Amino acid sequence: MGILNKIFDSNKREVKRLSKMADQIDALASDIEKLTDEELQGKTEEFKTRYQQGESTADLLTEAFAVVREGARRVLGLYPYKVQLMGGIALHEGNISEMKTGEGKTLTATMPVYLNAITGKGVHVVTVNEYLASRDATEMGQLYEFLGLTVGLNLNGMDKEEKLAAYDADITYGTNNEYGFDYLRDNMVLYSNQKVQRPLHYAVIDEVDSILIDEARTPLIISGSAAKSASLYIQANAFVRTLKKEEDYTYDEKTKGVQLTESGITKSEKAFGIENLFDVTHVTLNHHINQALKANVSMHIDVDYVIQDSEIVIVDQFTGRLMKGRRYSDGLHQAIEAKEGLEIQNESMTLATITFQNYFRMYEKLAGMTGTAKTEEEEFRNIYNMNVIVIPTNRSIVRDDRADLIYSTMEGKFRAVVEDIYQRNALGQPVLVGTVAIETSELISKYLTKKGVKHNVLNAKNHGREAEIIAEAGHKGAVTIATNMAGRGTDIKLGEGVRDVGGLAVIGTERHESRRIDNQLRGRSGRQGDPGITQFYLSMEDELMRRFGSDNMKNMMSKLGMDDSQPIQSGMVSKAVESAQRRVEGNNFDARKQLLQYDDVLRQQREIIYKQRDEVLEAEHLREIIEKMIVSTIERNVYAHTTESEDQSEWKLESLVDYVKGNLLYEGDVTIADLKDKDREEIVETIFAKVKERYDEKESQLEPDQMREFEKVIVLRSVDTKWMDHIDQMDHLRQGIHLRAYGQIDPLREYQTEGFAMFESMVEAIEADVARYIMKSEIRNNLQRQEVAKGHAVNPKEEDGKKAKKKPVVKQMDIGRNDPCYCGSGKKYKNCHGKVV
Repeated sequence: MGILNKIFDSNKREVKRLSKMADQIDALASDIEKLTDEELQGKTEEFKTRYQQGESTADLLTEAFAVVREGARRVLGLYPYKVQLMGGIALHEGNISEMKTGEGKTLTATMPVYLNAITGKGVHVVTVNEYLASRDATEMGQLYEFLGLTVGLNLNGMDKEEKLAAYDADITYGTNNEYGFDYLRDNMVLYSNQKVQRPLHYAVIDEVDSILIDEARTPLIISGSAAKSASLYIQANAFVRTLKKEEDYTYDEKTKGVQLTESGITKSEKAFGIENLFDVTHVTLNHHINQALKANVSMHIDVDYVIQDSEIVIVDQFTGRLMKGRRYSDGLHQAIEAKEGLEIQNESMTLATITFQNYFRMYEKLAGMTGTAKTEEEEFRNIYNMNVIVIPTNRSIVRDDRADLIYSTMEGKFRAVVEDIYQRNALGQPVLVGTVAIETSELISKYLTKKGVKHNVLNAKNHGREAEIIAEAGHKGAVTIATNMAGRGTDIKLGEGVRDVGGLAVIGTERHESRRIDNQLRGRSGRQGDPGITQFYLSMEDELMRRFGSDNMKNMMSKLGMDDSQPIQSGMVSKAVESAQRRVEGNNFDARKQLLQYDDVLRQQREIIYKQRDEVLEAEHLREIIEKMIVSTIERNVYAHTTESEDQSEWKLESLVDYVKGNLLYEGDVTIADLKDKDREEIVETIFAKVKERYDEKESQLEPDQMREFEKVIVLRSVDTKWMDHIDQMDHLRQGIHLRAYGQIDPLREYQTEGFAMFESMVEAIEADVARYIMKSEIRNNLQRQEVAKGHAVNPKEEDGKKAKKKPVVKQMDIGRNDPCYCGSGKKYKNCHGKVV
C-alpha cells in the first residue's frame, strides 16, 4: 500500500516539486539580504521592466518571492518559513493552498500577490468581512508600499471616486460581496468612465471554502423599483377604454398588433396634457398606453389567461396548460392586472444578479487559501479548475483529537459539556466552545452563568469585538463560546503558562453537517506545534444523528441500561457520523451544481447583453447598429403580414402600412400602392429606403454630437429596460419550473429552452423599441441619459422573507421523505437525493 500511495498520491508529488522551488528561493536569501533598502525597493521597477520586455511571472517567481521575503523581515519583522514559500507558489499557480490555522496564510499570500501585481493589471485580495479586509490592507499594505506598490481598500458605502482609486491601485483588498456588486453596478452605468473595476485579472481568496462553497448557493442581487408606476397602469387602462376601434386604433388579428391612429395619438396627448406623445420624455407614458391597448384589445380572459386566487395565470397557447410562475414581460402582465381590476404586482424587481461561482470564474487566474478544503476538492476542481494542495505544517501537530462522546439525550450532553468546561476552567485551561447555532451558544452561556464561570459569547455579528475576544481566548482561564464560523481568519495565541495546563481545549457541542467546518473548529487549537485538545460531544437527539438513523443506537443504549451520565465513546459511531456528513456534503454539492447549471443559462445571456452594452458606451457612431435593428424589425413585420405564396390577395398590406405609419414613418410616407406587386424583399427595401430618408432628415436638423447622444440615449434606455424586465421574468420562470418535473419533463432543459425563447423575444423587443423611438421621437436640446431604475444591493446574508425568496437554497430538513426531490427529477426525495446509501 505504501508503494501504491507513493505512485498515486499526487499531493506528495506536488509538495516535493514545491519544496524544490522553495529551496531555489532560499538559495537567494543571502544575496538579497545584502541589498540596501533602496536597492531592494528598486527591484520592483526592475521586475516591471523585465515583465514588459517579455519575461513571464513564472520566470520572475524565484527572485520576486526572495525580495518579498526579505521585505517582510525588514518591515513586518516576519520571515516566511519554507512551507509558506511553498503555499505562495501554489497560490501563484492558481490553486488552493490548504494550510492549517496559525501557519501564517496572510503572510503567505503577500508573495504571489506582489508577483502578480508587477504585471500592472491589478490583484484582488478577497476576504470574508470588511474588518479582515481593513486589517490586512493596513498591515500587509506597509510591506507592499515599502516595495513601491500601491494598495487600495474597497468598502461598502464608498463613493465612485473612492472606489475608482481603490481599484486603480496595484493591490485591492475587499469582500466577495463588494467585488460582485461592483461588477453588477459597472454594467448598469450610463457612461463608460463611471465604471470602477478594471478587467478581472488575478484574485486570491482568503477562507476560499467559505466564499466559494458555503456562500455559493446565494446569488448576489441588485433589486430596485423600475420606472413602472401602478397608478400609470390604471390611468392608461382607463384612457384606453374610451378609444374606438378603427377610428382611434387598428388591430391586426394575425399578429395581435395594435396601433394608435392619428386620432388616437391626438386623444392621448389631450388626455394626458402633453404636446407630443413621441417626445423622449414621454417614453414611459407611450409604453404604458401601448401595453394597456394590447391588454384590452388582444388579450382575452379564459383564452390567453385565467384569474386564479386574484392572480393572472398565463395559458399556454399550444397545450392549453396553465403556466404558473410565468408572467408576461415588458409590463403587459401589469397592464392585464389593471384591466381586470387586480392588485398590480412586482413594483420591486431584480435589476441585476450573479452567483459567486460565475463572478469568480471570470478572473483570468483564481487562487485561494484555507485550513480546510481537501474534503471539497472535487467541487473546486470541477467548477473552478483549482487543485487543492495540502501544504505540510512548519512544526508537527501535537494536538490530541479525542474520539466523540455520544449521549442519549441533548440535556445529558449539555450537562456533560458544562461540567467539562467547569473542570478545565478550574485548572486555568482556556476553553473554546464551538456551537452550530446561535441558540445553542446562548443556552450554554446560561448554564455557565449558573455555575459562576466567567465567559465571552461570540456570534458573527460584531467583527471589531470579534478580534478582541479571539485575542484573549488563549489566555489562562478564558472561556469563549462561539458559533463555528466565528473567529475565522484570526489566530488564537496561547497566553503565559497555558502550555503547562495542556494548551487550548476546543469543545464541539455537535457535529456540523460539513466535515470541513468541524475541522476548522479543531484547527483553532494546536497551532504551530502548540499543545491542545479537541473533544466533540454528540447526542442521539442532534439534528445530524436524527436524520441518519440513530434510533437503533438509541434503543441499544437504553437496553444496555445506559443513562444520560454514561456516554459511548465509539469509533464505529464516529465513522457513521462521518459517512452521514459525506452524504449531506454530496447533497449540498448537487444543489450548488444545479444552481450553477441554471445560472449558466443566464450567464450566457448576461455576457451577450453586457458586451453589447459596452460596445454602445464605447462606440462613437451608432447609426450602423441602429439601421440593422430597423431592418430586422421591418423584415419581421413584413413577413408577419405576408405569406410565401405569390398570391398577394392573402397579404395584409393595409395592416402593414398602418404598422409602418404608427411606428416608423408618417401619414402618406408609404402607401399600399408603393408596396403592391412587389415581393417581400422589395417591400423591405422600399420601406427601409424611406426610413433612411427620414433618418437623414433628422440628422440634418441636429448637430452631429447631439444626434450621436440621442442615439445612445434611445439604445441604452431600451436595452436596460428590456434586460431588467427579462431578468425578472427569468426569475419567475426559475421559481416555477420545478413543477414541470411532475409531467416527467426535465426542468433544466425546459428552463434552457424557454429562457432562450424569452431572450430571443427580448432582443426583438429591443430592436422594435429602438426603431420606433429613433424614428418617431422628437429631439430636444438638453437630452440626457437616465437610469431606467434605481437599484440597491441586497445583502445575500439578509434573511427577511422578501430576500429569502430570491435564494434558490435547499435546506434538506424542510423536505419530507415522500415530497418531490428538490432537484426536479420527479422522484420522491427518499428515492433521489435523500437516498441513504
